[in-house]
Amino acid sequence: MFTGLIERMGRLIRREERGAGGRLAIDASGWSEPLILGESVAVEGVCLTVAEISARGFACDILQETLARTTLGLKKPGAALNLERALRPDGRLGGHFVTGHVDGVGELTARGQAGPDVVLTIQAAEELIGGMVLKGSIAVNGVSLTIARLSERDFDVHLIPHTLKQTSLEAMRAGESVNLETDMLGKYVKGFLAQTQSKGVTLERLGEAGFL
Repeated sequence: MFTGLIERMGRLIRREERGAGGRLAIDASGWSEPLILGESVAVEGVCLTVAEISARGFACDILQETLARTTLGLKKPGAALNLERALRPDGRLGGHFVTGHVDGVGELTARGQAGPDVVLTIQAAEELIGGMVLKGSIAVNGVSLTIARLSERDFDVHLIPHTLKQTSLEAMRAGESVNLETDMLGKYVKGFLAQTQSKGVTLERLGEAGFL
């Protein structure tokens, strides 16, 4: 589990092909607490496992399916990568609950300005848009953001200067792809509503769901 608050940026050193998948070598040394083999790290919003640790950084094995369904398969050596270690039980939850399981890839279609903030307009598939709500949370490349505008085909998020400086979103330009993970709580609500529509709402079902 993650929060969407990026701890630091790393750089992709290389991507190796390994059978049905590959390995990402990432330049990211100098953590306040050393990385541990087997721990989870969100890389651009994708939950990966640390498989190797070096003086320069770490490496993660990645399935071909993940490379195909996220932006990680598009990254070239030198690309900036948002990194977040898994949430500790005693840690602060400053963003929102992020699982690191990307729901789909969107496209950055416009980049604007609103005072000191940068506004990103992101186009996404209908099924992803259906899981979003205005003023709700969204993880974009692993960054916890708030949906400021929502339509049937795209949405806007605002980035304050601090977020721009501390994440890979600063370098994003129109036409590039982003990893999207919709709010986990919204998925449960959407799933429950789908069940009630097909089976009907009863007092028993409301009780089971905790509403009574």
